[in-house]
Amino acid sequence: MTPATDAAAASFAALTHKLDYLDEADIRRVRDAYRFADEAHLGQFRASGEPYITHPIAVAGLCADMKLDAQAIMAALMHDAMEDCGVTKIELIERFGAPTAEIVDGLTKLDKLHFSTKEDSQAESFRKMLLAMARDVRVILIKLADRLHNMRTMDAMAAHKRARIARETLDIYVPIAHRLGLNQTYRELQELSFQYINPWRHAVLSKAVKRTRGNRRNLVDRIQSEVQEAFREAGMHIEVYGREKTIFSIYNKMIEKGLSFAQVSDIFGFRIVTHELLDCYKALGVLHQLYKPLPGRFKDYIAIPKPNGYQSLHTTLVNPVGTAVEFQIRSQMMHDVAEKGIAAHWMYKEQAEAGDASPQQAAVWLQSLIDIQQETRDSAEFLEHLKIDLFPESVYVLTPKSRIVALPKGATPVDFAYAIHSGVGDKCASAKVNGEPVALRTELRSGDVVEIITAAGARPNPGWLTFVRTGRARSKIRAYLKNMEAEESLALGTKLLTQALRAEGLKLPPGDETSEGATGALWQELIRLGGNRSRDELLIDIGLGRKVASMAAKRLAHLMAESGQRPDALTLTLGRYADDAPTYSSVVIDGSEGATVRLSPCCCPVPGDRIKGYLGRGEGLVVHTQTCAVGRRLFERDGERWIEVNWSDEPTRMFETVLKVLVANGKGVLAQVAAAISHAETDITHIEMGNERLGETAELKLTLEVRDTDHLAEVIRSLKRCPVVLNAERLSA
Repeated sequence: MTPATDAAAASFAALTHKLDYLDEADIRRVRDAYRFADEAHLGQFRASGEPYITHPIAVAGLCADMKLDAQAIMAALMHDAMEDCGVTKIELIERFGAPTAEIVDGLTKLDKLHFSTKEDSQAESFRKMLLAMARDVRVILIKLADRLHNMRTMDAMAAHKRARIARETLDIYVPIAHRLGLNQTYRELQELSFQYINPWRHAVLSKAVKRTRGNRRNLVDRIQSEVQEAFREAGMHIEVYGREKTIFSIYNKMIEKGLSFAQVSDIFGFRIVTHELLDCYKALGVLHQLYKPLPGRFKDYIAIPKPNGYQSLHTTLVNPVGTAVEFQIRSQMMHDVAEKGIAAHWMYKEQAEAGDASPQQAAVWLQSLIDIQQETRDSAEFLEHLKIDLFPESVYVLTPKSRIVALPKGATPVDFAYAIHSGVGDKCASAKVNGEPVALRTELRSGDVVEIITAAGARPNPGWLTFVRTGRARSKIRAYLKNMEAEESLALGTKLLTQALRAEGLKLPPGDETSEGATGALWQELIRLGGNRSRDELLIDIGLGRKVASMAAKRLAHLMAESGQRPDALTLTLGRYADDAPTYSSVVIDGSEGATVRLSPCCCPVPGDRIKGYLGRGEGLVVHTQTCAVGRRLFERDGERWIEVNWSDEPTRMFETVLKVLVANGKGVLAQVAAAISHAETDITHIEMGNERLGETAELKLTLEVRDTDHLAEVIRSLKRCPVVLNAERLSA
């Protein structure tokens, strides 16, 4: 045997004793996977100079510590085989079965695909890994073990690589470990990341903690002995552990609260582990009789667990020397779940099957990743939603029927609505909190009772994206808006191409690229020339202004001519020359348009204004007044993108416009202006007063809602009759 083989064999021998919970058949399968991985990685070495196989063996050992099954241990041994050694998924399926191959595939990065940037590649890798994780949680458990061993053995790497990997770990893997309740892994990854990102600060704080540990040893021993004595007298069998804050959490507290190290008082605390759940509450009574509790510092995470399944009682007591010390009280099973999180599922399968779901609570979040992915195909956007959802703090609110819903800190009624059901979120019109109407952007607090009022005509508002906090809400809103935009763009694109083709004396061919015969071939060729994948995609591009309808119509007319179709004289006359049927006269604005058709904010057109439409690239149809200076500049630069639009005879809503009002300063000016506007039966939606110092006069910019130009003229007349108003006019671009 070569020294490298000796090292690998010795490492596997060290792994074997950790597999005593598996049966003989499973251990044989694991050994086969080891031999396969050893052959695949033969001749490869880590940066430290060790044979590469030592890394998969170490990762498998960490998975064995979590008591994962044989398939997971096998996948851990082969987790780099596809990525680094050219092993195919088919080969793994044939040799080790589909479940093991699926886990390995979920762990494999997408190095073979080409992305525009490294960030795209990284985002896609995370997306693939996290979706595989949602389907099989063993994927992320192995991935976290892989990252933990890599972080433990990074000393041989260059400093800039260590810092980059540590930052990625802190941003992505640490929050995932926390979200899944893997506290041991979470704390160690956090500590190692901090050590590599800020080595000097970590070293200084480590020395300070060691000094403090020595200074406080007597106090810690005294508290521990007094607590043990109190429980002996109460006849309770418990275990008491002293625990110390990590260097990273001490540093964070110093930064957040602006404290020096000497001012951080709760560097150490204690954990009480009991046998049964009810013993936790008895233990709380014993502790409160021994030391005085601090008011407002008690939290019951047993009755209301954290979203990652964590359960404990937290209480802060005044110790013998007068400083605060925190105690955590939990049962043995809660302790295992708190340390191992979702990995405790394998340790407590019997309880889980009997209905105790606490080790699997984090699986609810995993399932939500599938929902987000169904709405979000873009990898970077998926990663953005994920980061939003990896929240460390939660608020707990209630439905009117007293169901508890956990949401991130800062969540709003809209987040709550989407947490209940996407249908509730999409139809959310207003909300009540504790029986009182509130704005939809109101931040919720623990204990709030939230009621969502829905309406049949309600739909998601793009403005919601500025305040929602959950990835689920954000992805659902974006998906709805994209679908709505696509539907509207398709309808507008069809209308525009139909009208443009009428100008060529032709009618839009029925069907699409899947149709049989000449029609299908016609659409296929037009789609090919336009660089699109389908008829609908081409029409959506036309509706969004990415393609010009007249150009597409000319191409289509040429193709139709080649197939023997000739312009119809009547259609040509209607399309080009009829005074009552201008080229795009069917584009009518009534106020019900969505994201695809919008009124330009530079001139704020209202019914009665002469208007034209501009097909901006990717913006859809933007409506300007014919006197708008911005519109005129666009016309001079890009005339072919302008189309004729008309107002509907019966608009469906009020329209916003802006007035410039010059007033004489004095008491009650705003009240008089508001009264004049109210008298004209309209509302103010926004007031802007400018930043200049107040003098004898002031200029106000008022955004109002009016029905049409006649109504606007009435508002201006009403304002001019007001004694404090010196002048009022419409603001033009």
